[in-house]
Amino acid sequence: MKTVIRITLITLMLLSLFGCSKKEPSVVKTYETTDLESVDENSENDEWVTMVNHYEMSDGTWKTDDDEHTYQYRLEITGRMGDADKDSTFVFLSNIKDITFEQAWKASGFSSNMDDYFKREDARFVAMK
Repeated sequence: MKTVIRITLITLMLLSLFGCSKKEPSVVKTYETTDLESVDENSENDEWVTMVNHYEMSDGTWKTDDDEHTYQYRLEITGRMGDADKDSTFVFLSNIKDITFEQAWKASGFSSNMDDYFKREDARFVAMK
C-alpha cells in the first residue's frame, strides 16, 4: 500500500513539474522590412513601408529581430500632419497602451528634440503609410 502511495505521489509531482514548464512563444505572423527599391512606390500608392522586421508571437506579444524587448501592443496611429494632403499612419510596437498622433509623428523621426522619442523598452517605431 505504501508503495502505491509513493508511486502515485511521485507521478503527481512529475506531472506538475512538466505542466508548469514554460513553452517559448513562436512566431505567428511576420512583417518584413520593405526593400529600398519599393519604398517610393509603396509611399505613392499608400501602401505600408516597414522599416523594422517585426513579429506577432503566439502569446500575443510582439518582437523585433534586434531587440531584447517584448511589446504588449502593435498600435496603428492615424492622423494628419499640418497641411498635408492625406492622413499618415505610424505603427509602433509598444508597452504603452495609448500613444497620441502628435507623439507618434514626432517619435517616428520627424522631431529634432530627443525628448520626443520613446525609450526602446516603452515603444518602437516599425512602419508607416
